[in-house]
Amino acid sequence: MGRRTLYFLLVFLACSVCLLASRQDEMKARYDPIIQKLAARHGVPADLVHAVIKAESNYDQFAVSAKGALGLMQLMPETAMKYGVLNILDPEQNIEGGIKYLKDLIKQYKGDRNLVLSAYNAGQGAVEKHNGVPPYPETRTYLKRVEYKNSYIKTRTKIYRFYDENGRLCVTNNPYYLPRK
Repeated sequence: MGRRTLYFLLVFLACSVCLLASRQDEMKARYDPIIQKLAARHGVPADLVHAVIKAESNYDQFAVSAKGALGLMQLMPETAMKYGVLNILDPEQNIEGGIKYLKDLIKQYKGDRNLVLSAYNAGQGAVEKHNGVPPYPETRTYLKRVEYKNSYIKTRTKIYRFYDENGRLCVTNNPYYLPRK
C-alpha cells in the first residue's frame, strides 16, 4: 500500500468517525422527547434509559442481536410481549417496554445499578444463579459500557388521588385506574 493510499484511507476513517459521532448525537436528539416523556411517566431516570440504549443498540431502531433481541432497547420477544409491546421495532413502544422492564428490575434489585444492568443484559436467572453479577465477560464489559455511573438508581412513583362516583377518596399509583373524563 502506497503512502498516498494510506493517507486517503486515514482521512476516510477520520471522516467516518466524525460522521458516526454526529449521527449518534442526531439520533439521541431524535429520541430524547420520547425518552423524557416515558421516563417521567414511569419514574425511571431518563439518563439511565439513554445509557442503556447507547450500550444496547447505539440508537439503531432496527438493531438485531445475535440472540434475537430487537430494537433500540434490545428487547427479547418474550420480554416485549410481557410489557405490552405489539410492534417491537416501533421506537416508542420499544422504549416504553424497556423502561417498564428497567423499572421492574430497579424494584427487584432495590436500585442496585450493577444488579439491575446485569439482569437487563444476562437475565434475572443469571443474577439469581450467581447471587450477584454473573461472571460472564460479556456482562462485565456491558457494566463498563453503560454510561450511567450512579451506583444507586432512584425511581419516582407518582401517586394519583381522585374521588370515585360515590365520593370516596381513592389513591393509586396506576394511571390506568383513573376515572375516564
